[in-house]
Amino acid sequence: MRFARSSGVLLSVTSLASRGGIGDLGPEAYRFLEFLSAARQHVWQVLPLCPTGYGNSPYAGSSAFAGNPYLISLELLAEWGWVEAEWLEREVFPALQAASDSPNARVDFQSVEERKLPALEHAAREFLRRGASDGDLAAQWRLYEDFCRDQAAWLEDYALYAVLRRVYATGAWVTWPEPVKRRDGQTLDALRAQHAEALAVERVLQFAFDLQWARLRRAANADGIRMMGDIAIFVSMDSADVWANPGLFQLDDTLNPVRVAGVPPDYFSPTGQRWGNPLYDWEAMRRTGYAWWIERVRRACSHYDLVRLDHFRGFEAYWSIPADEATAVNGEWVKAPGHELFQHLEAALGKLPLIAEDLGVITPAVERLRQQCGMPGMRVLQFGFGSAEAHNHLPHRFDADTVAYTGTHDNDTTTGWWAQAGADERAAAEHYIGPVGGHGDWAAWGLMRALHASVAALTIVPAQDWLGLGSEARMNTPAVAEGNWSWRAGEWRLPEMAGLAEGLAGLAQVTDRDGDPLDGPEADPAASERA
Repeated sequence: MRFARSSGVLLSVTSLASRGGIGDLGPEAYRFLEFLSAARQHVWQVLPLCPTGYGNSPYAGSSAFAGNPYLISLELLAEWGWVEAEWLEREVFPALQAASDSPNARVDFQSVEERKLPALEHAAREFLRRGASDGDLAAQWRLYEDFCRDQAAWLEDYALYAVLRRVYATGAWVTWPEPVKRRDGQTLDALRAQHAEALAVERVLQFAFDLQWARLRRAANADGIRMMGDIAIFVSMDSADVWANPGLFQLDDTLNPVRVAGVPPDYFSPTGQRWGNPLYDWEAMRRTGYAWWIERVRRACSHYDLVRLDHFRGFEAYWSIPADEATAVNGEWVKAPGHELFQHLEAALGKLPLIAEDLGVITPAVERLRQQCGMPGMRVLQFGFGSAEAHNHLPHRFDADTVAYTGTHDNDTTTGWWAQAGADERAAAEHYIGPVGGHGDWAAWGLMRALHASVAALTIVPAQDWLGLGSEARMNTPAVAEGNWSWRAGEWRLPEMAGLAEGLAGLAQVTDRDGDPLDGPEADPAASERA
């Protein structure tokens, strides 16, 4: 799919300021939309919105379909009448504030779990208690009933998984009692009856998330801003997805993985990366007509206007590692279904606004698959100055079917990258973008100007680079287990940030990026309405 010339930002919802200890879908998200509109930006890329798992990573979610309850705005629940605003002001917000220094302090995930989640669950129970009989909530109650019916295929399994991970004090479902682990029907029925209220609360939280996200997305679209999301190719072993569908994964008789995902040894890692995700049984997927993948992409397209496919090369061939290996060294490349999968997706869902994350060592076969599927690929300017072999990441090597970044969530900020770059890398960058000297934030704007002036259809800049922030604002350091995903920005209030908005708007206008990316020649007018 070809996109029109446009530009935007990469900012996780969790990175917004808020009173709830973590960025959410409330007032600050709408203020950020106002800023984007003033800055003439037309794409907001977010990280996966799923409930997070190991390390609080959105790429280790407990469900590929569910939304993260932590992102629900308590203020909006009060506006809806689910809880009293006075109660939030008296008891909830002071406790959350006491756990952090300011509304934009780094996310303390434990504090959010201990203080915000109980408030959300209280609001859900209030909605369950009054929703069916309270006239003010009647319309929402009907929407809730529709949601439970329409999303039952994933919602019921997710709700039960979420409840049972608390009951058994672990999300590692392979350690649960054998009848539960193997989903014995009578056992699960008994558990559903025993935990009926907790299951209902989980359903309500998912409904609240969906409703708040849908309203934010509509507000964005009304201002000409498209929401761009992310599908991680693999799912976590500790997830509702694998527990509910073990036959679709490469598991042994004990339901443990036979082989797991990762990437092979390379220049950066002599032992490769052993991610540990269970691998798909693609033959089993094929026998179902790829139904699970169709529903996963359908769900993503109900949330987003554009969708980035993480680790796209894994759809052509994936690195398969024996599960008992401690490293990725003894893995092997195994062919994936490739174009056949995307043919099934398009047949079921129509033309899809997909973007291929094709970073790393990409073979001609992967490039052919991307072109065959009509997806733009990605380039990252920070990668372009290390050697001549990396020059395909520089703007003079782009083509229009490109989504180009200064850096991604896995990179250091551009200011931080500049501070740590070697002399040769700095010299190459200055030959390309002009003198930077000791001002690292100038490097960020220099890369941004080069990015926007390129022929790439879409250009995306992390919010940290807009703000000229250093390594303290890095979102994720791959292969480092602690301290990731917690960075938060300040408040995006236009009066205080008018100068930044004006500068971004001017750059977008002079580089002809002041437009809707879905106004391209192959844009699907129904893309933003697809469910």
